[in-house]
Amino acid sequence: MPTVDVYNMKGEVVGQMELDEAVFGTTINTHVLHLAVMKQLAGQRLGTHDTKNRAEVRGGGRKPWKQKGTGRARAGSRRSPIWVGGGIAFGPTPRKYSFDLPRKVRRLALRCALSAKAQSGEILVLEALEFAEPKTRLMVDTLHNLKVSGKALVVLSEYNENIEKSARNIPGVKIEEARGISVYDILNCQKLVITKAAVEKVQEVLV
Repeated sequence: MPTVDVYNMKGEVVGQMELDEAVFGTTINTHVLHLAVMKQLAGQRLGTHDTKNRAEVRGGGRKPWKQKGTGRARAGSRRSPIWVGGGIAFGPTPRKYSFDLPRKVRRLALRCALSAKAQSGEILVLEALEFAEPKTRLMVDTLHNLKVSGKALVVLSEYNENIEKSARNIPGVKIEEARGISVYDILNCQKLVITKAAVEKVQEVLV
């Protein structure tokens, strides 16, 4: 089983924790990770793009000129896509880009993402994370003590308003609950800071 150090908020090692091999020691499947990331990014797309086809543009009520005898090409409507001001052929229309993945694939992707972070040594386990009041300085000091800089994902076992408010003004720092972590957010951070209670909750769900 992978073993990691457990830190307190001062950055001191206060113990060790064994991570479940089935969750943090999985063979990494890059294809599954790709599918999971694409699923999340596709779900964020608004899909509100729109162009007018020949049925939606203005004009075209009558035939521009008679069919024969003018020497010009046949034309039946000014709304034709080949005319200036005509409709757009095969242009984008509003649509949903989201798609679903089987539950087993989603769970495997999470295990692969967590395993990738564990293998690269980018997981920091905290004994606990509690603030008496919402204050950005408290979170900044905690991250500094843990030598965390850049993008960081802080995972809690449950929602904590003081921690959420303390971190929301820090660039690159994101707070998530254990039950809501996503593959993209895990892979997109440089350090995964997770509380001991959150580790246990993640293992309980993914094993």
